[in-house]
Amino acid sequence: MKQKTGLYKLGIVGCGNISRVHANAIRTSEKIELVSAFSRSDDRRTAFCDEFGITGYSDYGEFLRSDDLDAVVLCTPNGTHLDFGLAAAGAGKHLIIEKPLEVSVERGKKLLQHCRSQGVHLAVIYQNRFIENVRKMKKAVDDGLIGRPVMVRVAVKWYRDQEYYRSAPWRGSLELDGGGALINQSIHTVDLMLWIAGPVASVQAFKGTLTHEGIEGEDNLVASMQFKNGALGVLEASTSIVPSQDRIIEINGTTGTAILNGDSLRILSGNNDDSTDTSNMADMSDAGKQGGAGNPGGAGSSSPLQGLTFDHHSAQYRAIFNHIDEGLQPPVSGEESLNSLAFVQAAYLSADRQTAISPDELFPFHAQG
Repeated sequence: MKQKTGLYKLGIVGCGNISRVHANAIRTSEKIELVSAFSRSDDRRTAFCDEFGITGYSDYGEFLRSDDLDAVVLCTPNGTHLDFGLAAAGAGKHLIIEKPLEVSVERGKKLLQHCRSQGVHLAVIYQNRFIENVRKMKKAVDDGLIGRPVMVRVAVKWYRDQEYYRSAPWRGSLELDGGGALINQSIHTVDLMLWIAGPVASVQAFKGTLTHEGIEGEDNLVASMQFKNGALGVLEASTSIVPSQDRIIEINGTTGTAILNGDSLRILSGNNDDSTDTSNMADMSDAGKQGGAGNPGGAGSSSPLQGLTFDHHSAQYRAIFNHIDEGLQPPVSGEESLNSLAFVQAAYLSADRQTAISPDELFPFHAQG
């Protein structure tokens, strides 16, 4: 794999809203420097490059040929990642991709295989793994603090108004977004669910487009799941909920419960025979500030980045390039990022075929390295 000493020079592809989060994260991370950006939009490119004091390119080949470039950050619609990524890897650049890896496992595999053949690293941004309380929840489950998991509940019940979808035609499209509420808004939480609770053996899903016009993807999806460890689970994904609610991940074990509500964590352990009496349960909570992409505050909000900070993006960028320096696969690697994409695609296939689907049929689960 490609390694170097000194600063890694990064260029961003796409100059939309999320690119600014990446640019700020890069500026506050060690070992890396933002030097350039590519966009076909003259206005967006000029404004973005002026804001961050970097070089702009309107020609992607010229952007990639720059000697002052070690890694490419893709902040473009999901279904464009393969083509942009193939060219970048062919030019010998490491790849950092805004989630998800692509719109299908097949396209994601093609990109991953090409990166391997070119000897470059591939990482996908799942910054929620770097939230302190998320990491505490994973440790609690891994350490058996709540016993053996038996039930899992995941809910991403958010709101997007019609203008959100109108403002960018790729949103909610099958070709460029890959779907709707599950692959776009909920895939961060799907990634956390699989990272913390483990792989899913089977998923049965139902989906519908119930409150938004002119989109191909779903704005509501529900699924029942059986995990490989025997636990049972339910998942809800929506962009129709008024008012928008905090993300929830709840894992019930044989000796306790872990609940992540927004970014606030409660870990309850002990035996409780009476649901109205929790005095015999130990509450080891560590409340964190709720934040992150995709949870606008009110029913009228159309901005998915309202209140978004870049601290956790910065943490992932630091980890990525620390791993590359050590010759290790970065978190979250291309292989691992296919876990959540396989789950999403399995859920979509299940809803279309009206039968249960195993994500392993699309991509065998890849444990964290």
